[in-house]
Amino acid sequence: MNTVWALGLLLTVGGVVAYLAGIAVAYPGRAFSVTAVMVGLTLLAVGRSSVVEGPA
Repeated sequence: MNTVWALGLLLTVGGVVAYLAGIAVAYPGRAFSVTAVMVGLTLLAVGRSSVVEGPA
C-alpha cells in the first residue's frame, strides 16, 4: 500500500469524524478538522498517481 495514500485516507476519515463531532460538541481546535480533510484529499490524489517524474 502506498504510504502517502494511506496517510491521506487516515487524515480524511479522521477529519470527517472530527468535523461531525464538532457539529455536536464545541471543542477547541475543531476548525482543524476541515484542514485535515483538505490535506487528506490532496494526499489521496497524490498517492493515487503512478507517474513518477525523473530528475530534470
